[in-house]
Amino acid sequence: MILKITLLIFFFAVMIAVGLYCRKNSTDVRGFVLGGRAVGPWLTAFAYGTSYFSAVIFVGYAGQFGWKFGIASTWIGIGNAVLGSLLAWLVLGRRTRLMSQHFESSTMPEFFGKRFKSPAIKIAASIIVFIFLIPYTASLYNGLSRLFDMAFGKYISYDTCVIVMAVLTGIYVIAGGYMATAINDFIQGIIMIVGIVSVIGAVLSQNGGFIESLNGLAEISVEGNAPGAFNSFFGPDPVGLFFVVILTSLGTWGLPQMVQKFYSIKSEKDISKGTIISTAFAVVVAGGCYFLGGFGRLFTDKLEFAADGSIVGGFDAIVPTMLSGLPDLLIAIVIILVLSASMSTLSSLVLASSSTLTLDLIKGHIVKNMSEKKQVLIMRILIVVFIAVSAFIALNKESLGYIADMMGISWGALAGAFLAPFLYGLYWKKATKVSVWASFIFGAGIMLLNMVARSYFPSVIQSPVNCGAVAMLAGLIIVPVVSWITPKLGIEDVDSMFECYKKEVVVQAKESLGN
Repeated sequence: MILKITLLIFFFAVMIAVGLYCRKNSTDVRGFVLGGRAVGPWLTAFAYGTSYFSAVIFVGYAGQFGWKFGIASTWIGIGNAVLGSLLAWLVLGRRTRLMSQHFESSTMPEFFGKRFKSPAIKIAASIIVFIFLIPYTASLYNGLSRLFDMAFGKYISYDTCVIVMAVLTGIYVIAGGYMATAINDFIQGIIMIVGIVSVIGAVLSQNGGFIESLNGLAEISVEGNAPGAFNSFFGPDPVGLFFVVILTSLGTWGLPQMVQKFYSIKSEKDISKGTIISTAFAVVVAGGCYFLGGFGRLFTDKLEFAADGSIVGGFDAIVPTMLSGLPDLLIAIVIILVLSASMSTLSSLVLASSSTLTLDLIKGHIVKNMSEKKQVLIMRILIVVFIAVSAFIALNKESLGYIADMMGISWGALAGAFLAPFLYGLYWKKATKVSVWASFIFGAGIMLLNMVARSYFPSVIQSPVNCGAVAMLAGLIIVPVVSWITPKLGIEDVDSMFECYKKEVVVQAKESLGN
């Protein structure tokens, strides 16, 4: 116990020290929100990866989908690496950096407002961001609660964990802004890589190693699945697996806290490096998490089951149970791993939410004239508010659902609303205002309906995960169809927006940022 607490104290001390060190980089809006658009490839790539993967993945998704799909759940991690990281950088990175700088936009709602010449779209987007980031934030704390109960028991309560994590994350984000977040993300990313590799080896060794673990999965059969289904190539439910891959991979293309990382890229060479680093990080962390979760059914004898056959504590209890037999040192590493993942994601979420509300809703609408100093002050105040609200929800953990469901609602609504307008806005001149509204209404609307009237949905999309994936894919159809039949923006206006891609460096700017 002394070892675990000592490592926690050291970890928190480093995070706070980084925040205080970065205060000089957060005196204006550009520095506080984007790190002065001068963040290098390693920091940007790790900031992207650590914002992507959190306790939600490690505890919730790895446990639930490892149980459902077996070793085939590893495909989710591969999808996260290829579609969610590699292609996201290649397709969005350069154009996002160029057009966001051309518009002088610091947030996704601000980008929408200027790209489609509509202040109302900017306001609507900022409201969607604020509302649907809250369930995602609550799911981070839920994942932590499971591990802290396993690791600390009566010594450190879940409530204490939530309060300490919230306060310390707030301190370093408020003090150092995006640069502090990026540096801490890098440190936390290193911890995540070392931790997941160590844990996989230790967990598999409990079942005789990799080959014996696979053989163990091959012998498992449950109702409706023949023996061998859980160590097969695509698992017992390929359709369900496909929906999860889409939600967790394509979703990053429409999440404001993820896309915002591209705003801060420093130069062309950083895109190439960042793409490789981010993809490699995802292969290790996401691939490792889902690979580990795929062996969850080997620990059935350690899980508690209710009379109806359900797991006591739900799917979120699976991974903590798998880890409970590890040596104290490894458990301490796991705690730091999950804290690292969760704090990095939390810092990204609160920074995205506070900057969105300040720059897109309050500035120019509620408060007409705001100095740079006042904007940064309001963002810092809103960070406190957002963290307090999410912590309050997390402290009432009886109201929290399964981690996967909460994340499905959040990602489904945000990416369902934003992905298609953002992608088409970067590449297609004929996207219209009405098509953006259609995407917003459908994406956020279908997820709200899924929350309140799930039983009326077709069975295949009653799950928030499946419904979120459908919302994203539908947006890619809705925007071009609606754009085809609705009034276009003025040709001169759109041409001036896309002019930023034609600036000559060595080749056109759409192919290279230059140095």
